Amino acid sequence: MQELESSLLAARLNARYGRSLDAGLLDEWPQYFTEDALYRVTTRDNFLGGLPGSLIYARGKAMLLDRVQALQRANIYEVQSYRHVIGTPLLENMVDQTLKGETPFLVLRIMRTGETSIFASGSYVDRIAVRSDGQMLLSERQVICDSSRIDTLLAIPL
Repeated sequence: MQELESSLLAARLNARYGRSLDAGLLDEWPQYFTEDALYRVTTRDNFLGGLPGSLIYARGKAMLLDRVQALQRANIYEVQSYRHVIGTPLLENMVDQTLKGETPFLVLRIMRTGETSIFASGSYVDRIAVRSDGQMLLSERQVICDSSRIDTLLAIPL
């Protein structure tokens, strides 16, 4: 797969990912991952220090599906919506049908009152599996938050 094509497909994957979360289509979220994927939200300090502490941790699609079900059925939180602003992915060369990438992001939170604030910023550090049909799926997404001060309302995936 050529570099430009890979970059465009990775950008499209991120755009669809953000759109699903922003539209509240949480059922779609696990579909962006491989069966054995790792999803982790952590702080930049933990990531750079190699520390395992995570705000959200899911290993495998079953844990991702469980998180969605908990959000839909068990968790109670104030009505809010989100807007993901996702930058251009910076990709490394493919090795064994897997790309490594880093993509900056910004997530805005919009409250029912209309108040809008920066909810999170950081980067996605990804391993992207490229299937033989050219489809890309996340085999690992580490969400590295710039701030170590995280809102306790971190319920939805970033």
